[in-house]
Amino acid sequence: MSIPSSMQAAILVNLNDDLLVTEINLPKKLDFGQVLVDVHYSGICGSQIGEIKGVKGEDRYLPHLLGHEGAGVVKSIGPNVTRFKEGDHVVMHWRPSSGIQANSPVYSLGDQSINAGSITTFNEFAIVSENRLTKISDEYSLKSATLYGCAITTGFGVIENNANLKFGQSIVVVGAGGVGLNIIQGASLRGANPIIAVDLFSNRLELSESMGATNTVLSNGNESWIDSVVEILAESKADIVVDNTGNPEIITACYELTKDSGKTILVGVPPKGKESTFYTLALHFGKEILGSHGGNGNPEIDIPRYMNLESTGSFDPETLITKTIDLADVNLAIKDMINGSLSGRCIINCKSK
Repeated sequence: MSIPSSMQAAILVNLNDDLLVTEINLPKKLDFGQVLVDVHYSGICGSQIGEIKGVKGEDRYLPHLLGHEGAGVVKSIGPNVTRFKEGDHVVMHWRPSSGIQANSPVYSLGDQSINAGSITTFNEFAIVSENRLTKISDEYSLKSATLYGCAITTGFGVIENNANLKFGQSIVVVGAGGVGLNIIQGASLRGANPIIAVDLFSNRLELSESMGATNTVLSNGNESWIDSVVEILAESKADIVVDNTGNPEIITACYELTKDSGKTILVGVPPKGKESTFYTLALHFGKEILGSHGGNGNPEIDIPRYMNLESTGSFDPETLITKTIDLADVNLAIKDMINGSLSGRCIINCKSK
């Protein structure tokens, strides 16, 4: 199938600025290991907000496309692609799995090159590296499938692979956004108790209760939340504490709230140059602090497994989706995520005009 000549896409042109939503041109042909996907839906993850804010420092690839969680239909395959064919329904994910690691495509806007990585999803079509796709049933909702690109696989992966959570262990989850909610949901499925959700926004805490949180704490931006968590833990500490905020002071607090035999797991990424401090003695006697890389899972194995679990009625991805928007409204949705008015995952309908 021929490649469309152009498409609508959201472009990060400058840090700390609105995305430019406009028509851009696609490359004329697919390279080795590339797959052309007709993107139906994309999620908006906190990672994209971090990219826009430049939390990792200088962005050498501006201007570039965004998005790492989506679902769509394969329209064409490049040379040597063997895992997919035209018409396959796929989840688009940022963590690699089997297949070719292809070169990143370069789009264009007039004479300006527009960069993209192995996967982008804030666009009508996407040229994606073969190893960033997992095939799913044609009967499965592409809207729900989007969440398996990051939110579900990261959240469940944190519980399975990073925390190795045991039945009855206690867990504190600081930051109840899209990934945090799935960490809570995964902890509930694993039989954790208590499951304490901490967040700045009450609407997210309300949603976290439906995901399995046994207790909620509204942080209000001050340190009183720590005392509230300690009270729930009966003056003890937690087996597992997960930080999704990337706030250095909160990371320190999470470490202090963790038992000497427990784990502090960092999902959020602090701004470049910001540091946390903590007393390390307990690390010599079994306490652990570790950074999670998307739950450290394998999408092609985990996505079918989690979908099989979903089929038993154990959880419903649709409950996480609290808003669906058109691509043209992406900047409004990002603002709503930042100000907390969105409680769960916001999904972009990439096919709407």
